[in-house]
Amino acid sequence: MKKILSIITTVIALTLVLTACSTKTETKKENVVVKVASHTAPMTDMLELVKEDLAKEGFTLEIVKVSDNVQANVAVNNKEADANFFQHKLFMKMFNEGNNGTLTQIQPIYDAVVAFYSKDIKNISELKDGADVAIPSDPTNMTRALRLLAEHKIITLKDPNSFSVKVEDIAENPKNLVFSPISLLNLNEAYNEKDLVFNYPAYITKIGLSPEKNGLIVEKTGDLTFAVSLVAREDNKDSEGVKAVKKALTSDKIKEFINTKLANVAKVAF
Repeated sequence: MKKILSIITTVIALTLVLTACSTKTETKKENVVVKVASHTAPMTDMLELVKEDLAKEGFTLEIVKVSDNVQANVAVNNKEADANFFQHKLFMKMFNEGNNGTLTQIQPIYDAVVAFYSKDIKNISELKDGADVAIPSDPTNMTRALRLLAEHKIITLKDPNSFSVKVEDIAENPKNLVFSPISLLNLNEAYNEKDLVFNYPAYITKIGLSPEKNGLIVEKTGDLTFAVSLVAREDNKDSEGVKAVKKALTSDKIKEFINTKLANVAKVAF
């Protein structure tokens, strides 16, 4: 009898130990927090959309809200966030060069359809001589804006293939356009003040405009150089958390979101 009781006691004790270990493992998995910095739709919308999917995989997605693009990169570079989702590769490289950064592109997610807009004219052929044109002040997005103007033969560039273009690199400016470099987040305000304004759909939609309906000249799709990407650091690019976010943001759910909710303003980049 004593032997039987001893065996039962041992089995119960072993079961309790295994249950405790299992619980600890599950708890640990459920508490893996992944922080991704972003600041505006549709990037934040996509992150919200995959929260539940990540939770099923054992990851809690925390969206770190920041007020501008620089803060999103600083947060990741300083390890206050694991990744961010708002920028293209050239913008990331510019940050790395200026801040001794170690950011790295993990995955392009979508390519925004950029365009030039005007409150005064309905066709680019109406653009007057000496018009004041608002372009982004940061070098990478200034490059994108000037390349778009060159693509539509409004100006010509000294090197049409360059991805590092400044106003000084304009070879021909037949309409004698005046260029006003303005912070990307202030281009909506410039719409009311300038003759022609470059902008991204993520910002211009806030004032009721879209590239499809209101863009005077629209960038051709196909080149993913400027695709909005998931970005992390060199030291955590292979972490389970970053891999999980990459998997979630390249899912069929996100592809459908881009193709339906962002139709005509963005294209899938994966």
